[in-house]
Amino acid sequence: MKNASPYRIAVVEDDPALLELLQEELTSHGYQVAACDSAEALLAQLEDLTPDLVISDIRLPGIDGMALLQRLRQQPKPPALLLITAFGTVRQAVAALKQGADDFLTKPLDLEHLLLSVERLLAHKALQQEVQQYRQSSQQGPGGMIGQSRAMRRLYQQTERIAKAQGAVLILGESGSGKELVAQALHQQSERAAKPFIAVNCAGIPAELMESEFFGHAAGAYTGARGSRAGLFKQADGGTLLLDEIAEMPLLLQAKLLRVLQEGRMRPVGGDDEVAVDVRIIAATHQNLEQLVEASQFRADLFFRLETFTLNIPPLRERADDLELLAQHFLAQLKQKQPANVHSISSDALDCLYRYPFPGNVRELQNALERAYTFAASHEITPDDLPERIVSYQGKSAVPQQASDTSWPSLQQVQHNYMRQVLQYTNGNKQQTAEILGITRRTLYRWLEEQQAEQQ
Repeated sequence: MKNASPYRIAVVEDDPALLELLQEELTSHGYQVAACDSAEALLAQLEDLTPDLVISDIRLPGIDGMALLQRLRQQPKPPALLLITAFGTVRQAVAALKQGADDFLTKPLDLEHLLLSVERLLAHKALQQEVQQYRQSSQQGPGGMIGQSRAMRRLYQQTERIAKAQGAVLILGESGSGKELVAQALHQQSERAAKPFIAVNCAGIPAELMESEFFGHAAGAYTGARGSRAGLFKQADGGTLLLDEIAEMPLLLQAKLLRVLQEGRMRPVGGDDEVAVDVRIIAATHQNLEQLVEASQFRADLFFRLETFTLNIPPLRERADDLELLAQHFLAQLKQKQPANVHSISSDALDCLYRYPFPGNVRELQNALERAYTFAASHEITPDDLPERIVSYQGKSAVPQQASDTSWPSLQQVQHNYMRQVLQYTNGNKQQTAEILGITRRTLYRWLEEQQAEQQ
């Protein structure tokens, strides 16, 4: 028996002798095999089996192979399908290929040919998964940010550069635009990544407790302070402290924050001695700090200290290219947390999303999709599932710009990568590699020559 394979295969065949033969042969080659005597038996346990490949006879009692093909194609991650057919139903098998089947074999089966087809289909599926992972990784920016619009790519570049610096950072953006994600990206790409990242919303802390919360206090500093307490600055020592809604910080506390930024030292409430801290400050706000400075509601010296490195987060309405990508990302997240039979978003629902300006930005989109996912009555989200304010909005639809193709691999790159995988699988056996790829040895040698020319 060969080494165990990670791939799972389900065999559907109503002939007991052939079913047993296929199960033994595939198992002897290391595959995990589930034997089913009917399509109904497979569908009843499909969610638990999650096969990578289904081998099925076309002629079956009850649900036949053609109907099974349609059922499998409705799955979120459909398996590859290899159909078995008698000579008299070859025309039907060809029709199945047009409808999405991956291959077919005729009876009586040639087991060696069967194994080669299985290897080729599973290698192709592995390539598809690799390409999908490449696409996802190329679409996701640092810190889990999602988007490939021009505005987001510029933000990724700025974030990467600023992360390498040491000074304070000011992040500006509307509510719900993802300021905390950007702050996390800055931290993760900095030299402080192994140290704490602490986020605090200044608007959520009562003014009278804010100083103690940030700088800590000594025992007996005030009524009820029985012991000393390290503040957020000390907890984040060596790492990063995000001060969200920095505009809500009282002016007196702003002065103390400025001193920490300038000297790296602070004094806990009620303490006698100053304490050294090494914290990178990231401040974030949706308010216009320059206007607040003019109105004497924010310290000018603190503003000038913070604005050395400034990042502006684009609102969702200015990055329409990313809307569908974000929607699909949130849908995938929802399926992981709460599995349901909702696999996609209808084109009509997407049109509604493109028309709506999303004043609540990415957070509003995420909440709207969570509601739609929960109440969807079919396998796709429709306008009926979206909040009424989105569906009834009559604004002009945002036309997504074409995303840059520079981050996608070329067809030749994918082809050569696939070839390398199969060569590795066959331990360099070029004859077997050509058979799995479905090409001649001459074509394989030409591909190898092209690859060598690229590397020179």
